[in-house]
Amino acid sequence: MNGAGGPDPGKAPGSPDRLYILTGGQARGEKKTELDLVTLIVSRSETDPGLQPEHAAIVRMCDYPLSVAEISAYLELPVSTLTLLLTDLLASRQVEARPPVPAAALPDIQLLEAVMNGLQRL
Repeated sequence: MNGAGGPDPGKAPGSPDRLYILTGGQARGEKKTELDLVTLIVSRSETDPGLQPEHAAIVRMCDYPLSVAEISAYLELPVSTLTLLLTDLLASRQVEARPPVPAAALPDIQLLEAVMNGLQRL
């Protein structure tokens, strides 16, 4: 709470103060990363008790692959801030980044519909 009785603006989810604290004041250019919105993130280990709450939340939620965009939405963090947090987790080998599944590797939609229609007729 601030002096006026309202919520403290520094504690709001997207406040610049909070984002600065989360990233330790790092600027985006300080750490080079190849993450984009569709890169999949997967946990490699259990959460470490010494992790920041946001780092621990990422490790917990990534038991199954989630895209950078999904994690950003779930945690209500800008992608630029999340990228810095993910870079820290990648460096400590808490998570791993995987490229998205290429569209050519996905099965043909018409084939799947034909199989589904055939199964429904049984």
